[in-house]
Amino acid sequence: MISSNDFRNGITIELDGQIFMVVEFLHVKPGKGAAFVRTKLKNAETGGVVERTFRAGEKVQRAHLERRTMQYLYGSADEFTFMDDESFEQVVLRKADLTDQAPYLKEGMSVVAVRHRDRIIGVEIPNSVELVVVQTDPGVRGDTASGGTKPAKMETGLVVQVPFFINEGDVLRIDTRSGHYIERA
Repeated sequence: MISSNDFRNGITIELDGQIFMVVEFLHVKPGKGAAFVRTKLKNAETGGVVERTFRAGEKVQRAHLERRTMQYLYGSADEFTFMDDESFEQVVLRKADLTDQAPYLKEGMSVVAVRHRDRIIGVEIPNSVELVVVQTDPGVRGDTASGGTKPAKMETGLVVQVPFFINEGDVLRIDTRSGHYIERA
């Protein structure tokens, strides 16, 4: 159990049978009445954010999450297969569970699987990945002065806005948090 007074960003708690991560918290001591803690909690499975208020000192169940390194092996239309680096056990996750991460997964990539009670509730991918451009319009001479962008389709099917000087076959570093082009690799 953990007290609401001990909340910090990143702590995981269990409420109503679901796992939440504290995104934001604020201790409030009004002039009249009891102190309370106002929080924003992100659901670890669905990604939804809810606001919740706790009484100061209220006890909640702390969720203990286990993180294990896994390797992405391959994917199909609606499933992704991962292998545990230590036990070599293979785990299959649905595409619905990886909606945000799916466009960045590349075969052979190492990820961190987050488990709670022997069930994988999410996958953490690196902050940036290197992907090959498979389709983009050729840049026209003189376009670079305007500083514009054009769409480029990556090897995983992800479409990213890139500068005009990028060509097919270039390897690009893409930010997985925002989905934006960072630089050529």
